[in-house]
Amino acid sequence: MSKLLILTAGFGEGHNAAARNLAAAGDALHGPGTAQAVDLLALCSPRLNRIARHAYLAAINGTPGLWSAFYRWVDHNEIFPRHLWLLRRELRQLDLLIQREQPAVVCSTFPAYGFLLERLASSGRLTAPFYNVVTDSISINSLWVRPACTAWFVPNQDTALVMRARGVPAARLRVLGFPVPAFFSEHAGSLSPPDLAAGATPRVFYIVHSGVRHALSTARRLLEDSDWELTFAVGRDDHLRRQLERLAAGRRRRTDILGWTNEVPRLLMTHHVVISKAGGATTQEAIAARCPMLVNQVVPGQEEGNYELLRRHGVGGLVETPDAVVRSLRQAFADKGSLWLKWREALAPLARPEASRAIVAEMLGGGVPAPVTTAA
Repeated sequence: MSKLLILTAGFGEGHNAAARNLAAAGDALHGPGTAQAVDLLALCSPRLNRIARHAYLAAINGTPGLWSAFYRWVDHNEIFPRHLWLLRRELRQLDLLIQREQPAVVCSTFPAYGFLLERLASSGRLTAPFYNVVTDSISINSLWVRPACTAWFVPNQDTALVMRARGVPAARLRVLGFPVPAFFSEHAGSLSPPDLAAGATPRVFYIVHSGVRHALSTARRLLEDSDWELTFAVGRDDHLRRQLERLAAGRRRRTDILGWTNEVPRLLMTHHVVISKAGGATTQEAIAARCPMLVNQVVPGQEEGNYELLRRHGVGGLVETPDAVVRSLRQAFADKGSLWLKWREALAPLARPEASRAIVAEMLGGGVPAPVTTAA
């Protein structure tokens, strides 16, 4: 049985989401147990990893300017491989893992691991092909580019062009999309939002992040308007959920307030618009569902490219105040949803709901992926 080792890290949900979806695709294509996803940082230094993750979340939500400066410093300074000793535990653990499991293929959804794989390959400790599965769009940190690998899987042509400009050979780029859950491809022909042209009530899905400025006031503003049905997802924030339940009491239109849910793919496919920060996984899942996105926060650095991708293709917009959210929704749904329909059609060329299986099939099929055609 072919074995696929997937490396991930918990700094941003995009890395873990991509790893989970690749592992599920590996097991679906080649049988249970084919794929193994490992967070080396959490495995080797669990306490330090927890502290670092909390610091990361505090920085992106509380001091985005400081995070932006750090992100750009990492981009322009060769912290790796010069200081690869900082990941010496992870390097030893990865070496042990590879020697024990003998995977046919190794891939990483977190950029720093590429330097570890490059080191093991150069010393003869890794002979299997190894790949980077890039989880960002357009704003590509040099950590993704500098370590050598068999090939890079990227989510879209826009990102492929950026990586070519940064020196990645076209023959080692493969544009197969972001690894999203198989749910999107399995239900592409059966799930869609109701027809606005036929008079259906618009459905708005708001993924509420408590760290986003104006989160509660935006929810309150949406609830005051009866022009649309609403679904809120608040994760594990029980206090916020209770607040929204009180605010929604007696509202005439349908209003669903959810805590943590694994129904996000279904919700994206059955709602007309999603409101959320421009996280990698959320943005790519919205694209796979062809659900236009209104972005209410952009974390400097990695999320800038996610919003830029939507902006370039004429989808949704940046809505940083409650009034801007409501104004954009009214514009989208006016004239029986004519603007919304343009947004949805603009997502079609970007949507790759089958990406997880396509990437796994390419990796386990062996060989360097064929060159990708990119615009001049």
